[in-house]
Amino acid sequence: MLIHREYINAYPSTFIIYNDKVVAKNANKAHHFGQLTLNNYTPFPKNPDIARIFTQMGHSEELGTGIRNIYKYTKSYSNSDNVIFNEEDIFVTEIPLKEFSKNNNANNDPLNDPLNDPLNDPLNNRQKEIIKLIKKNAEITKKEIALKVDVSIETIKRDFRILINSKNIKRLGSRKTGHWKIIDKK
Repeated sequence: MLIHREYINAYPSTFIIYNDKVVAKNANKAHHFGQLTLNNYTPFPKNPDIARIFTQMGHSEELGTGIRNIYKYTKSYSNSDNVIFNEEDIFVTEIPLKEFSKNNNANNDPLNDPLNDPLNDPLNNRQKEIIKLIKKNAEITKKEIALKVDVSIETIKRDFRILINSKNIKRLGSRKTGHWKIIDKK
């Protein structure tokens, strides 16, 4: 959007993702008024200096490839070719999306699986082992646990923070003479 912006116009650039489409609006100095299609548009560099910087950094392509690629790939990704490029004082781009269905979790399961795992099973195996060790010996130290589970003391400290914050364990008494207590979650 930076490369295509008309900086004299104060209109704020917007990029909004809806359930069924993506809409981008940007200030523009029009060279063609109305709907742009592959048959009637001519690539025109709006900000050649900015475009050159982005090209040198490898973040932009050849002049005109954006419109061509959107027309080329939209049908494959959204099952629709109803793309809108409307060039006026405000350049409006509207790209259809496949509508997301909340009932269709099968398609998103692999994506959401890593996110949901901590919610469904909040403790990892090492943290479960720490709880077992505390049940056997409430006065066990973090250092002793680190040796038994063969990880660094920093990893154990991080696990203890998680176990304390998730209210699985708590410390009773002082650091020196106290002990750990397992919190029964019923």
